[in-house]
Amino acid sequence: MTAQKENAPFDILIIGGGINGCGIARDAVGRGYSVCLAEMNDLASGTSSWSTKLIHGGLRYLEYYEFRLVREALGERELLWSIAPHIIHPLRFVLPHQKGLRPRWMLRLGLFLYDHLGGRKLLPATKTLDLRDDVAGKPLKPGFSTAFEYSDCWVNDARLVALNARDAADRGAEINTRTKVVAAERTGDLWRVRLQDTVSGDIREVSARLLVNAAGPWVDRVLHGAMQRSDANHVRLVQGSHIVVRKLFDHDRAYIFQNGDGRIVFAIPYEGEHTLIGTTDRDFTGDPADVSASEEEIAYLISAAGEYFKQPITRDDVVWTYSGVRPLFDDGASKAQEATRDYVLKLERGTGAEPALVNIFGGKITTYRRLALSVMDLVEKAIGAKGKSWTATPPLPGGDFAATGFEDLVTGLAADWPDLDRALLRRLARAYGTKTRVLLAGVKTPQDLGLDFGAGLSECEVAYMMDHEWARTAEDVLWRRSKLGLAVDEAGAAQLGRFIAERLEKVA
Repeated sequence: MTAQKENAPFDILIIGGGINGCGIARDAVGRGYSVCLAEMNDLASGTSSWSTKLIHGGLRYLEYYEFRLVREALGERELLWSIAPHIIHPLRFVLPHQKGLRPRWMLRLGLFLYDHLGGRKLLPATKTLDLRDDVAGKPLKPGFSTAFEYSDCWVNDARLVALNARDAADRGAEINTRTKVVAAERTGDLWRVRLQDTVSGDIREVSARLLVNAAGPWVDRVLHGAMQRSDANHVRLVQGSHIVVRKLFDHDRAYIFQNGDGRIVFAIPYEGEHTLIGTTDRDFTGDPADVSASEEEIAYLISAAGEYFKQPITRDDVVWTYSGVRPLFDDGASKAQEATRDYVLKLERGTGAEPALVNIFGGKITTYRRLALSVMDLVEKAIGAKGKSWTATPPLPGGDFAATGFEDLVTGLAADWPDLDRALLRRLARAYGTKTRVLLAGVKTPQDLGLDFGAGLSECEVAYMMDHEWARTAEDVLWRRSKLGLAVDEAGAAQLGRFIAERLEKVA
């Protein structure tokens, strides 16, 4: 890959290091465009790390007749699983029939469409369960007799973002974290963009032929602030909150519950010893960086799950909450839950030879790759075509093994590192796939991993995150690059923070 010449304009500058921005960067640089990405915080530090951790078609979207969105999302499930089998894996969902809510025929029809709209090949089909005999019925209250079980996929959301960024960088993209776009203006046929390092305060200027605004919940704020636009009011910010409680069931399936208000709530196995319950939908005003789950939302999720689970859930059972803001396109829907989850792209051409701007509103993790394809169509219209679409088959870093071959990967790692704990190797394989071998290069014994900050998180692993995945703080490591924040105690987190700071000083 030819290096970018100093001071030469980039073809594309992308604002935002969430799943959409990083997915676009990967697609664009792989086609031969020069790409610069600027993220004001850490990769996936906004909406992309606060999801329900699912690659799914969106079963409930069928009720709002969003057939195109559902078809596209369903078609992406197995494709994404095939290119990232380490961080994505199939998950079966149990949907109990609740008397007085959606009738059985409606559920069967919806699941029939779900099975056949998206070209499912490897994921198992829907089946009916007798909850009186099936293990999935044991955690539920008496009275639930019938359920439908169907397939979707689980994803490590923040790692999906980091791996797209890593692949983009490996192909020649410039990925800048802790870098804020403070000004962007059209000058001739180029964008002149001022980038500020949010740690040092240093400012530099770059230029680009086209600008992509993928700032998520901040998309309108970028237009208001960096571009001095007063007419930018395109997104409807919708808050979605989750709670994490102690493990409520022992099997490896998830639940999808119907609620009396028409919404649905998921209960999903989470990080071994916990259950993730979510999500809510309510309009949000304020700074998306300050969003947090309200007591009202926490009570709502406890109540919704409590309608189904035999074991009572109380506020004291909640060990963690998180909340994110979805930047949905404002389609005028009366309720937050009814606002479209489909993405909307707007190409703004300058006058004459002035450069173009692509604004992105909405989107889902599941359809990020398809969104990138659509953005590239607009890029080609604005600045000309280069390479062809290519992202459907090459694996993301670490994903170069068969989608059904995860256990073979773990067995191979255990054979090559017999002195390391197999549970640790399994966790590393789930995060890094075949790149685990790069991470463990030079390691022979557990002592070679260095200091353990807790839950098997070692100096060796953290160094890999810093060197290859832009991790710069304990929060980056514990809540995004890994999901070990619940397992590492305060002392371990503080020790981790000191290690990172000292290591950054040494390389400064």
